[in-house]
Amino acid sequence: MAKILIVDDDPDIVEASTLFLEREGYEIASAYNRRDGMKLVESFGPDLLILDVMMEQPDDGFAMAQDLRRQGRKLPILMLTSVASASGLAFGRDDEMVPVDEFQAKPVEPAELVRKVKALLNS
Repeated sequence: MAKILIVDDDPDIVEASTLFLEREGYEIASAYNRRDGMKLVESFGPDLLILDVMMEQPDDGFAMAQDLRRQGRKLPILMLTSVASASGLAFGRDDEMVPVDEFQAKPVEPAELVRKVKALLNS
């Protein structure tokens, strides 16, 4: 089954997402900041990345996605975010600034998370 890396500074989000996705048979690794997430991309070799926007810095998720794309990594990225509800800002996919494949507002229903993960892995 596919390997998924979750990078989010909220332990509740990481724990819940891990539980739902392991139940579907996925192998999960997690990190709570950008630095550790980048290390796990190297060592774990995920097939999909679930990434928070705001961690230690307000744009850590965007910066991590940009770094991965500059390295030539093509793995699908699902960005989980509460930025829109917290700030009122809306944003969408952009190959340079926001090089992710899909957005999902937090909190996410388990069935919706699983559906998006399956869709991204099958695309």
